[in-house]
Formats: sequence, C-alpha cells, structure tokens
Amino acid sequence: MAKNIFVFCEQRDGQIQNVALELIGVARELAEKTGEKVNAVLLGHGVTDKADELIAHGADTVYVVDHENLEKFVTEPYAQAMTHIARKYEPSVILFGATSIGRDLAPRLSARLRTGLTADCTKLEMDEEGNLFMTRPAFGGNLFATIICPDHRPQMSTVRPGVMKKLEADPARVGEVVAESVEWDASKFAVTVLEEVKAEKGEANIEDAKILVSCGRGVKNLESAHELASKIKGSAVSSSRTLVDIGLMDHERQVGQTGKTVRPEAYLAFGISGAIQHLAGMEESEFIVAVNTDKNAPIFKVANLGIVADAEAVFKNLNKLL
Repeated sequence: MAKNIFVFCEQRDGQIQNVALELIGVARELAEKTGEKVNAVLLGHGVTDKADELIAHGADTVYVVDHENLEKFVTEPYAQAMTHIARKYEPSVILFGATSIGRDLAPRLSARLRTGLTADCTKLEMDEEGNLFMTRPAFGGNLFATIICPDHRPQMSTVRPGVMKKLEADPARVGEVVAESVEWDASKFAVTVLEEVKAEKGEANIEDAKILVSCGRGVKNLESAHELASKIKGSAVSSSRTLVDIGLMDHERQVGQTGKTVRPEAYLAFGISGAIQHLAGMEESEFIVAVNTDKNAPIFKVANLGIVADAEAVFKNLNKLL
C-alpha cells in the first residue's frame, strides 16, 4: 500500500538547493493531514554527509544513493535511481522542484511508474484520505486549475522554486539515513558528460537576492536599474514579462507565473502595472515598494509603500543618495 511523502532533494556540486528544503517544508504540512512520514531522496556522489541538513529541515528519513554514476546529472542514471526508490518503498506522493533537473527527471519517472504528473504547481493541499490537490496556472496564467490523481500512486508534482517556505533548521532533530544500492543497467547509459562549462554570472540569481530592483514597461533606461542594484548589497535586477518579450531582459530574470517566484526582503517595482500574472510571482515579498505614474495601478494594492512618480526620476534621486 502506498504511503509516506517523498521529496527528491536536488543538489548541485554537493550543495543542497533551496527548493529541496522548501519542498520538505510543504511536505511536513501535508503529512500532518495523514500522519505520514516525510522522506527525502538524495542522489549524487560524495553527498552522504548532506543528509543531516535535510533531517534538520524536516525530513524523517533520508534515502541516499551515493555513486559515481550520479556525480553529474544525467537523466538515465538518475531516473534508474529514483525508479528503484519508488518501486521499493511505494510512496503515496513524490515531489520535485520545477527546475531544469526536476522538469527533466519527473516526467521520466512518472512514465516508468505509469502515474500522472502535475507540473509547475504553486499550491499543494491534502485531505485526510491522502488525496493530493495540485494547483497550477492554466490558460496563460489567466486562471488556476486544481488537479487530482485519485486512481494512481504515487501522486507526482513539480513545484516552482520560491513558492513554498522552508522550515528553520533544527540541529537537534533526529532522523534515519538509509544507504541504497541500485542495480544499474549501464546498457541504457546513452549520454556521457565529457566537460562542464559554467557561464559566468554577474548579478545574483533573483531567487537568492535579498532585494530586487524590478522593472516593467514604464522603465525606459535599464542602466539606472543596474546602477541602483550595484549600490545595494545583496540586490539584483529583475523584470516583468514585457521586457523579456521585447528582448531587453533575459528570461531567467523574469518574475511572474511564466517566470520565477521570488520572496525577497524588499521588492522595488519600477514601472510595473501589477497584472495578476506578475503579482503571483512576487506578492509574498516581505516589503514591496511600487513606483508608477498611474495612481490606480493594481501594483499599489499589494504595495507596502507606493510612490506616484516617473520611475526614471526616482532612480535618479536614489542613485544620487546612495
């Protein structure tokens, strides 16, 4: 019988990714409904010592597959390892982060297990019977669809990074670490990583930045935004979809339903009207400052501080002060 909630805990270069801790946090909330355990799955090479971090953030048991085949993410070895775990322990739910790795791995696993997968979820709920209600944007973000998988187990979902809140680490938590061995079918290893070249990044990832200087259609000069961000420690520049569509901003810096979900300490919205698709990606920010020439712009409804003014004029004054 399927039971317990399993979380695929993504790591890169031996570092646990924030989305893994966020998923453990929401898994704990879901498990309270059914009294099930929250189990983490950690795949990689030389990563066993990271299991304690997952336990501290809420995992009851960590299943570790530590093998040289998993040193770098390649779909087939990771899919074989996850399939081994899923078939051996028969979880009720498996959660993945909606990252490049999660979006690649989760569909492969769902196909092998012959179950459904709901992608890019922004909300998860569970009833006492263990049915998972998975909510995600639909029709271009104009409405939300709640999807269930009542006839098949495990129930599988990918969840956007930044949507859920991770629990504070508790070093006193006690959990179990279980080392798993996989019988590899190397004949299916059709891809080998020969070299890994990492792109150089100037500004911080917008999901990690404590302060975001975010620009919309009302910003004519992005240099002013980058100048301001360079003067504020821990900040980065982000944008609404409009600037991405016209080629002025990379998609990795887009905030919203078709971009990324962020929770910075401060979100500075310059020239952003506040369409519902954008608000869904930033409304959980701790403090929101909105600058817009339209006093009726929807962004002001979620802002802690609103400034009815031209974005460039505010940029100019802030850059002079800092």
